[in-house]
Amino acid sequence: MTALLSLDALNVYYGPFHALRGVSIEVGEGEIVSLLGGNASGKSTTMKSILGLNRVKDGRIAFAGADITHRSTAKRVRAGIASVPEARRVFPQMTVDENLYAGAYTRRDRAGIAEDVERMREHFPRLAERRRQEAGTLSGGEQQMLAFARALMSRPRLICMDEPTMGLSPKLVDQVLDEIARLNRELGVAVLLVEQQAELALSIASRGYVLATGEIVAEGSAQELLHDPRIQEAYLGRSGS
Repeated sequence: MTALLSLDALNVYYGPFHALRGVSIEVGEGEIVSLLGGNASGKSTTMKSILGLNRVKDGRIAFAGADITHRSTAKRVRAGIASVPEARRVFPQMTVDENLYAGAYTRRDRAGIAEDVERMREHFPRLAERRRQEAGTLSGGEQQMLAFARALMSRPRLICMDEPTMGLSPKLVDQVLDEIARLNRELGVAVLLVEQQAELALSIASRGYVLATGEIVAEGSAQELLHDPRIQEAYLGRSGS
C-alpha cells in the first residue's frame, strides 16, 4: 500500500528533553492505524508534529508524496489533514451548525461548504436535530460526533484523532469507535487513531504502532499486536506467558 502519510526518523525536542527518538510510521490511503502507548510515551507529540504544532529537529514528514515537514498548520489542513483534538474541544458557545462552518475555515467555496454541512447532518442525524443548539450543552458523545463532523468539513484525506474515547462511558466508547469505523468505510478517509485503550483501538485498525519514551517499540498488524505477549502484558492487563 502506498503511504498517504509517512514519518521518517522524526526527532523532536522540548528544550533539552528528547521527546521523539527516530519515530517512523506510515498511514496508507483509506487505512485506520492506531498509535498506542501510555502517558508520556510520545503519542501526543507525534500528533502535534504531524499537525505542524511542534518544531521537528530532524527527520521528514511527507503527505501525499510532498514534504510537509516545515509547512504551517493551515497549509497542512489545505493539503488534506484534519484533526479531532483530545477532549473533543468543540466551541461551546457556538451552535452545532456554527461549529460545522468553522471546520471549513480554509475553504472559499460557499456552495460546496453548504452542501457539506447538509451532508454532515445526514451522516449525523443527532446533530441535525440539534443544529441550533449550543455545542456546550451537548452530551459527551454528541460533542465527539460534532468534533468528527467538524473535521470532515475540510474534506480531508486523513483525520488525526487524539484520544477520542477519553472521558466517555463504556457504552459511548463503543459508539464512538463504531462511528470512526463507519466514516472510514463510507467516506474512505484515512484515520490515525491515538489511544491508550489498546484493545479497543486495535479492534477497528488494520495496523498499529506502540510508543514508549518517545520510541517505536512494536509495530505490526492489529492481530499481531493483540497477540504480542509484550503488548498483552503492558497494555491489555494479561499475562504474557
